[in-house]
Amino acid sequence: MTQKADKEPRGDLCIRTLAMPADTNANGDIFGGWLLSQMDVGGGVFASKVAKSRTVTVAIEAMNFRKAVYVGDLVSVYANLVRVGRTSLTVHLEAWALRRGEEHPFPVTDGNFTYVSIDEHGRPQEVRSTDTQIAT
Repeated sequence: MTQKADKEPRGDLCIRTLAMPADTNANGDIFGGWLLSQMDVGGGVFASKVAKSRTVTVAIEAMNFRKAVYVGDLVSVYANLVRVGRTSLTVHLEAWALRRGEEHPFPVTDGNFTYVSIDEHGRPQEVRSTDTQIAT
């Protein structure tokens, strides 16, 4: 990530949630799997909006866990469209956290998620529309 990218989130806000005690691992920190699932939910919302259809996650790559998330942190997930194929789209997701008493959020996790557009029978179908601009 560039210096500028570390100062403010890039992309569309997809989901915002509060890290709760039930989301912790054995060490009392927020479980990485919980954070990954929040990113997938946010990315799925974004992918479905872009594809104008149901989408399913088919790949997650280049996950970077940069900082820990703690109970009480407000976690926001932002999405940027990276690539559109015939039936799939790749979305870069960034998770940012805002700690209680702090004024500025900071990046905690990012990665590329690939989703496939599916029809009512769960079969891949062509991506209908790409109104959202691809990130550069």
